[in-house]
Amino acid sequence: MSPARQLVRRLFREKPVGAAAAMVFLLFVFCGVFADVLAPYGFNEIHMLERLKAPSWQHWFGTDNLGRDMFSRCLYGAQLSVIIGLSAAALATLISVLIGLLSGYLGGKVDMVVQRVVDAYMSFPELVILIAVVSVVGPGMPQIICILSLVLGIGGSRIIRSAVVSARENMYVHAAQSIGASTGRVLWRHLLPNIMPPIIVLFTTRVGAAILIESGLSFLGLGVPPPAPTWGGLLSGSGRTYMFQGPWLALAPGLCLTAVVYATNVFGDALRDLLDPRMRGSK
Repeated sequence: MSPARQLVRRLFREKPVGAAAAMVFLLFVFCGVFADVLAPYGFNEIHMLERLKAPSWQHWFGTDNLGRDMFSRCLYGAQLSVIIGLSAAALATLISVLIGLLSGYLGGKVDMVVQRVVDAYMSFPELVILIAVVSVVGPGMPQIICILSLVLGIGGSRIIRSAVVSARENMYVHAAQSIGASTGRVLWRHLLPNIMPPIIVLFTTRVGAAILIESGLSFLGLGVPPPAPTWGGLLSGSGRTYMFQGPWLALAPGLCLTAVVYATNVFGDALRDLLDPRMRGSK
């Protein structure tokens, strides 16, 4: 049995809650990728005669103040969240791996300087940094992805560095160094494959963090600009203005955001337990 199939089998057998969270996460990705096919209406298709309609069989999540179908808008919001969440998490993980590998393996003055820079960065609130940078470069999807990858990548490098510091003391690393292996070969062939579990877990947790932070920026009006229907923008716009006349305007995107972020975090915790050798055999 392949390692991937064995991991999936262990996930369903040992971590049923994590398996359920994985199914929710995969459903979210599926809805985001195929939003154009699944959405019954366009995300900006207006029907003024059906404004502020409660959830029904025709409009599963109801309609907003302009008669736009909330289910379709939430699906297109999932599409934007998939693009931003996965892209930002992938770039952030790459940055964390690069910084953590070099800092943890080289050690000495290089490690000290890099970690002091990371400590100085982590002393600033992330939201303040994001607001300041977005106000300078302007809102938009490419800008949000780049900013989120830097913000999440620098902080996540501490996790990778800890794994590298632990792995570099193993005998196979010393053996590679003793036969004259180059630094790049030691990092690529010996250290990187053995720190993949924390890298995978870091990626899954960064997906939820990126989606949540982007929603917060959209709620403040600094995310992807309208008419793109992001979940944070839905909460901030008509969801906040008409929430007493139509509670579903805030509940629909809020519940989607909560379910996806919670499922992503639970799935990441389950992967951490399954991939950590110290957790094997524990119940």
